[in-house]
Amino acid sequence: MEWTKKDLLTLEDLSVEEMGLILDTAISFKEVITQREIKKVPALRGKTIVNLFYEPSTRTRTSFELAAKRLSADVVNIATQTSSVVKGETLLDTVRTLEAMKIDIMIMRHPNSGAPGLAAQNLKASVINAGDGRHEHPTQGLLDIFTMRDKKKDIKGLKVAIVGDIAHSRVARSNLWGLLKMGAEVRMIGPATLVPDAMKALGAKVFNNLKEGLEGVDVINVLRLQLERQQKGLFPTVREYAALYGINRQTVQYAKADCIVMHPGPMNRGIEISSDVADGPQSVINEQVTNGVAVRMAILYLVGGGKPHEAPLVESAKDIVQPS
Repeated sequence: MEWTKKDLLTLEDLSVEEMGLILDTAISFKEVITQREIKKVPALRGKTIVNLFYEPSTRTRTSFELAAKRLSADVVNIATQTSSVVKGETLLDTVRTLEAMKIDIMIMRHPNSGAPGLAAQNLKASVINAGDGRHEHPTQGLLDIFTMRDKKKDIKGLKVAIVGDIAHSRVARSNLWGLLKMGAEVRMIGPATLVPDAMKALGAKVFNNLKEGLEGVDVINVLRLQLERQQKGLFPTVREYAALYGINRQTVQYAKADCIVMHPGPMNRGIEISSDVADGPQSVINEQVTNGVAVRMAILYLVGGGKPHEAPLVESAKDIVQPS
């Protein structure tokens, strides 16, 4: 199978085959960054990639930047706080100006749902969604699924619990779309104010009781509790939330004994997850970060025109980029 899409905007629009192509391609790139002395390949040499982030980000922006540099692309990071955006420039004016500088791929994070899609409709350059409003975070969803598949071998039949603020989480939505398509059972767990009943219509099982929701699950994916929600009265106190929905040494035992624990980061330790679980033997949180670079390398490679069967282009010594 060949990759045919110009952009990567949502997992809702990807087929199982397309997701599988990305995940399989990422295996080769994980080998590059974990098993080779020189963690760089010439796959996107000559390509220019722009990170355009309208929201603060450390993990995602750095992961994309490293992924692009591992592929030998030229990378430009734009902080909108110091750009013409603060002078009132529109989104379309900004992206069209950047495209006029002959960029190849734009990676965009934006607080408004649909903003990357609007950019993609108006640009010849490829656009990758790095998170838009409450809509989706497709690359996080893919790296989560990659990690689950790596640990559990097959997504089909897995029982996956997503715990926390589902209502405001783009990570939860991307996980939901991807996991359901690949045959997993998805459970959404949290207080009723943070878990919309509409999730049932999308195919998820909804639980407001943590113990019931975690019974028999293979994976627990813990979402960051956005503390501003407490100020809006969506749950009484942080302490009560931690007592009822926190993943700790006791509550993790509700799941299967070989259950893995995930978190997209950053973590509120002692609130949605305890340190003994986050740093414990069931945690794969740091592996998610490593896998994120590999998955984003695969996405950039495919969107940038790379051939899946040729990845990662380091089969012989002549292909290795020597450090400058």
